[in-house]
Amino acid sequence: MTDGKASSTAGASNGVVEKGDEEEGDDDLQDGGVLFYVNRGGLPINEPTWERMWRHVARIHPRGDEVVKKIRGATNLPKVPIPSVPTFQPSTLVPERLEAIQRYIRELQYNHTGTQFFEIKKNRPLTGLMDIAKEMIREALPIKCLEAVILGIYLTNPIQGVERFPISFKTQFSGNVFRHIVLGVHWGGRFGTLGISRREDLMDKPLIFRTLWDLILEFEKAYCRYWHILKKVKLGQYMSHDPHSVEQIEWKHTVLDLEKLSREDLKKELERHARDMRLNIGKGQSSPTKDRKKDVGSPQRGQYSPHRRNSRGERRPSGEKKTAEPKDISDVSNYQIRV
Repeated sequence: MTDGKASSTAGASNGVVEKGDEEEGDDDLQDGGVLFYVNRGGLPINEPTWERMWRHVARIHPRGDEVVKKIRGATNLPKVPIPSVPTFQPSTLVPERLEAIQRYIRELQYNHTGTQFFEIKKNRPLTGLMDIAKEMIREALPIKCLEAVILGIYLTNPIQGVERFPISFKTQFSGNVFRHIVLGVHWGGRFGTLGISRREDLMDKPLIFRTLWDLILEFEKAYCRYWHILKKVKLGQYMSHDPHSVEQIEWKHTVLDLEKLSREDLKKELERHARDMRLNIGKGQSSPTKDRKKDVGSPQRGQYSPHRRNSRGERRPSGEKKTAEPKDISDVSNYQIRV
């Protein structure tokens, strides 16, 4: 897309995903509900991508051209420190390792430019995604939430006993849809997350949550603080610790539609997913395209995503739902809270 006037086909080729072009695998290509560019030309960034990034910054930043000119015209910019990749002694406890990994992710900082520097294709095998993680470490550039998930997988690969799985959120605020993703972790009978976000309470969570229900409820409470309504949660399966594995990450083994599930049924589905993940430990993970997708409460069924029979989430009248009520948004309806 050039200055927002090109066709959607041209936009996709330039690395921006238009609303009509979004695929399930690309639903993370939004930055707080605002579509953003992806650097598909690799690093170092080529000239057209570089100039497009600055044009985009000028459009989305409150002070626009003023900020762009100030930064690009500066002759004495401060040197940006490069974070050190965490290393551990054999005696280092698992929670301390995860805290160090999260600190490293934070030190890379969140990417506010509107251009994602590393292209993440969700259908790539793990080994290919781990190569991208190595490149992130080498370049030490700011990252977005999906990049943080890939980096978190790479850095936790050597920690045996820590299981990792993706958690994706779809929320709504003032009529617009927002998407976010974090890396779920499980160890010692407790759940937590790793990740990055603009918001402190929408990224990492410590290993203190006894159940997936408790963990998801914590994120829902955080979203409510920003007047966002949580609409859907997608949960993947545990993934291999082998950085050379040709398996694909299963991003959405379970899809939970909170509008069609009562609180009781939501809790049961999260418990079921946790059991599924436990049973999957040690088993060979097949391609996600061949596995049965569990789309609970969704109004449509794909060829590989059949509903379970007699789902209580489908039978229960909508009036019995107990979804979290958002705060009054009358004073914020004229702008978007980006999370």
